[in-house]
Amino acid sequence: MRLLPVLLVLAAARPSACAGSKWCYEIQAKASSSACLGPSEWGEDCQKSRQSPINIVTTEAQLDSNLGPFSFSGYDKKQKWKVQNNGHSVMVLLEEEASIAGGGLAARYRAKQLHLHWSKELDGGSEHTLNGDRYAMEMHIVHEKEKGTSRNEKEAQDSKDEIAVLAFFVEAGSEENPGFQPLVEALSYVSKPEMNTTMKDSISLLDLLPKKETLRHYFRYLGSLTTPGCEEKVVWTVFQERIQLHKNQIAEFSTKLYYDKEQKLKMTDNVRPLQRRGQRLVFRSRAPGQLLPLPLPTLLFPTLTCLLAGFLG
Repeated sequence: MRLLPVLLVLAAARPSACAGSKWCYEIQAKASSSACLGPSEWGEDCQKSRQSPINIVTTEAQLDSNLGPFSFSGYDKKQKWKVQNNGHSVMVLLEEEASIAGGGLAARYRAKQLHLHWSKELDGGSEHTLNGDRYAMEMHIVHEKEKGTSRNEKEAQDSKDEIAVLAFFVEAGSEENPGFQPLVEALSYVSKPEMNTTMKDSISLLDLLPKKETLRHYFRYLGSLTTPGCEEKVVWTVFQERIQLHKNQIAEFSTKLYYDKEQKLKMTDNVRPLQRRGQRLVFRSRAPGQLLPLPLPTLLFPTLTCLLAGFLG
């Protein structure tokens, strides 16, 4: 069995995939003279049946009464986080300062890192899609299951959820997002792979997220890492509420970062193609007011009938 820390590095990037050949995204495979392996050629677990990302159809998601609110610990702690370009994304090292529990998870999970996927096109940068719609970016906060926190021994041994990823769609808004600005400003200092820097201003994880009360609305399924070796050890939480950044903030990711040290190819479209959902179920949380159980006219009809009868009487 591979060591879990190795899996966490894979969640954002991996230096090689198959037989010494470097893996890459499609935009790199088309432009590269080094014959890197694009998504259709990824090996290891990448051709298995429980892969990510997927398209989430909201009307087909099944209500799961166990998917209640999350408990976020340390997410409010402000810090000048370390930032690095790993050749496939920009990654923020979270140093196990935060953790999550609840949300239908079988254990407590410790935050390891966050990274993003994006495109120059405002409808082309997310890995998951919602009802077929793709967004400008997608942010993944990667967590590792804490040992000794599972509710029972069977859950503790379950390898399908060793990693918990919180996924957030990012869309263009009309105003600059101040919570993201320290990360956006750090991009200039990590333009090439293997470059590292530290944010100049302190932010918390909550500064990056939508309002806390909206985080009750989410979807859940079992899947994989979205980079080689695509290990099927991830419990995914995809939030319905989007993060909003100004389009200029979004553009900074595609203009300031590069895939290569020679700075010949800008880092953009770092997105794995959608994978087949197959027989897997997608669940939705039991957040109050999320979906009406009956059409609105059906719900209002008895009330209107009583009002009309009272008026006529």
